[in-house]
Amino acid sequence: MSANTELSIGQLATLACTLEVCAPKPGNVHRSADFEDVTLQDFLASAIAIGPVLDQAHTLSLGQLILQSVQATSHVTRTNTNLGMILLLAPLAMAQNTASLQKEAAAAIENSTSKDAADIYQAISLAKPGGMNTSSEHDVAGDAPSHILDAMKLAADRDSIARQYATGFADVFDQVVPLLLDTNLQTLPLSQRIVHAHVALMAQSPDTLIARKNGAEMAQQSAVMAQRVIDAGPPMEEDYMQQLANLDFWLRCDGHKRNPGTTADMIAAGLLVCLRQETIVAPFV
Repeated sequence: MSANTELSIGQLATLACTLEVCAPKPGNVHRSADFEDVTLQDFLASAIAIGPVLDQAHTLSLGQLILQSVQATSHVTRTNTNLGMILLLAPLAMAQNTASLQKEAAAAIENSTSKDAADIYQAISLAKPGGMNTSSEHDVAGDAPSHILDAMKLAADRDSIARQYATGFADVFDQVVPLLLDTNLQTLPLSQRIVHAHVALMAQSPDTLIARKNGAEMAQQSAVMAQRVIDAGPPMEEDYMQQLANLDFWLRCDGHKRNPGTTADMIAAGLLVCLRQETIVAPFV
């Protein structure tokens, strides 16, 4: 029996969020870098706050799980630290059979109700995420749709979180998890593997939070710079680290408007999958 099985679903979700935020990923808050208006402590407090809510994943509905997680977060921080993570982690927490985690997470979304959609819209409104533009249809400032998938499918081409709802978590399972479990990198500490997975995901899929705040061209530029890190040579060696420092500097040049926050949310979701399926197991190297 692994140490993971001794932890509840809520504790595993808290652990996934903690592992993600503590890894020194470029452009994000981490253990050596805060933003002016949000700190590592905010993210850690948020990770702890949602644990007891997600422990109720088998008794609460999807909408209740998301709304109560956002409400719990609002008690410990003044800013949105984890809406994207909550939207991803909630369906993954609702899945009971880890062998069919993707299928059951997708089913949790598909089987949700109009009340769930209303609760999710309320949660988004409460969190006040940055860079949310108005839409002529299913605007989060307006009435919720009859099913949350109606809104998520419309936003899927411009928001990675919405795309996971629309595609049954395809990117999380087909991109993120394989990056975290890359067999060529297993000699690296977990924190460094998380950093590399984050950069590789940025290169493969331009961050949609950067796109929402700054436009598609800047998001594509961030992907090009992330690819330079990947192309620079073996992870964590000198040339790689120089390009990683260049990427980090560029991402932080304009306050934190270039924060690759959606990529971080995807990494957290991938980590929860790995923790639940015991492909990443405590104690961590």
